[in-house]
Amino acid sequence: MDAVRLIGQSRAALAQSRAALDILVEAWQAQALAQAIGGQLAVSGPPELRGEARGLSEVGGRGCGVFEGPALRAGGMGFTGGQPPDILPRAAQLSEVADIRGALTGLGGLLGEVGIALVGVACATDEEGLYWQCIEGIDAADESSDRVRGMLRRLTVREQDRMRSAARDSATEPS
Repeated sequence: MDAVRLIGQSRAALAQSRAALDILVEAWQAQALAQAIGGQLAVSGPPELRGEARGLSEVGGRGCGVFEGPALRAGGMGFTGGQPPDILPRAAQLSEVADIRGALTGLGGLLGEVGIALVGVACATDEEGLYWQCIEGIDAADESSDRVRGMLRRLTVREQDRMRSAARDSATEPS
């Protein structure tokens, strides 16, 4: 499935999440998606994005690990082996990143929404473990967002360079 479509599904699922544990699962899903998109772009994306894409994949992987704690186990949703039981990551369905800019823009939006949702959970809880898990999740979403913004900047520079080169080529062509 295309990245843009998976991001849309994740945004819809996060928007429908009301319980703290549902929000944590969606935050985990978003980090898994960041890891998968970063991994795909690191292998087959534009060369100038591959380093940042590897970084996004690594950060997304670490972000998934943030949600493997006692707060989720206390809710009966303990994570084992890097994913919640009986919940497969949407990211496993990723087959392509056809629209790189659209995917990165959507992923940035999703990560921002995850951060906001986690702030809400952190502010509403009295459980210290859940609070700190949310804070770590906010940090992970922010770090992933930084990588996404860096990749979008690189794309913009690449497109500007192409336009300048095309303008130079058309100006030097004999009439």
